[in-house]
Amino acid sequence: MSVLGVSAMAVTLLVAVLHVYFLVLEMFLWTKPQGLKTFRNTPEKAQATRVLAANQGLYNGFLAAGIIAGLVLVQPVLVTFSLVCVVVAGAYGAYSVSPRIFYVQAVPAIVALLLRTL
Repeated sequence: MSVLGVSAMAVTLLVAVLHVYFLVLEMFLWTKPQGLKTFRNTPEKAQATRVLAANQGLYNGFLAAGIIAGLVLVQPVLVTFSLVCVVVAGAYGAYSVSPRIFYVQAVPAIVALLLRTL
């Protein structure tokens, strides 16, 4: 595998790992100190929104699962589709919640897509 191929694989795996981490943060740590700090929430707001956050975490898990399944099954279309979904989710999160989401979620997926197409 070429250096470019290794780089593409590494960044693609990074996107999947990030989304597993987001799943853990949103489903299990939302009301804990790490979740409160990460999402800049108060304990009261976190408690009131914990079910919504868990649902959001589950969706992040599905994004990771799509990427991982596509890599394991050698289905580049599934990997590309999942990465595009990550970009769309990151863009919408930036628009609706915080521009920071674009940089944390969408930019790594964009880099992975670019590296996969070179």
